[in-house]
Amino acid sequence: MKKITASGICLRAYEAGDADVFAAVVRESVETVGRWMGWCQAEFNSDHARDWFAACDKAREEGTAYEFGIFSEDGKELLGGAGLNMISKLHNYCNLGYWIRQSEQGKGIATKAATLLADAGFRELGFNRIEIVAAEGNVNSIAVAKKVGAQLECMARNRLVVGGVPVTAAVHSISRQDWHAQPEYLVQK
Repeated sequence: MKKITASGICLRAYEAGDADVFAAVVRESVETVGRWMGWCQAEFNSDHARDWFAACDKAREEGTAYEFGIFSEDGKELLGGAGLNMISKLHNYCNLGYWIRQSEQGKGIATKAATLLADAGFRELGFNRIEIVAAEGNVNSIAVAKKVGAQLECMARNRLVVGGVPVTAAVHSISRQDWHAQPEYLVQK
């Protein structure tokens, strides 16, 4: 999958031309996203973005992760990022992660992107289970997991590392049998 489009949103693979904007969006979001995600730092630059894009392309080719930029419906304005990653082929599940640029938070974008990715994960990639893991205290990400319909399974000690420190995280899951198909969208492979 390289692109998923639905009303009001476009999830697409990053392109080389996105690097400068991606770096600027990351720097804009240090205060909110950087609190939870170590890669989101004031020093993030276009070279870092290009390295990330290359890693995303390689993972997509290998089937080990499907990372997307979250864009406006026309595919031009970068709103954040989301992906299906940490794929276990043996047990047929993955992690679903998301982040939204600081100036676009609170508008339902993460919920819409996560819903589209979960649906594609079940319908297009055939996963049995999708997990959403958010650090304790990351109330916005935990709220998105709940809105998507993920069930809280546990608070796992030392599950994530935030700021170099192991922290407890809320582990949510969605199973294929509990998922309700979402409105139509277009997937380009």
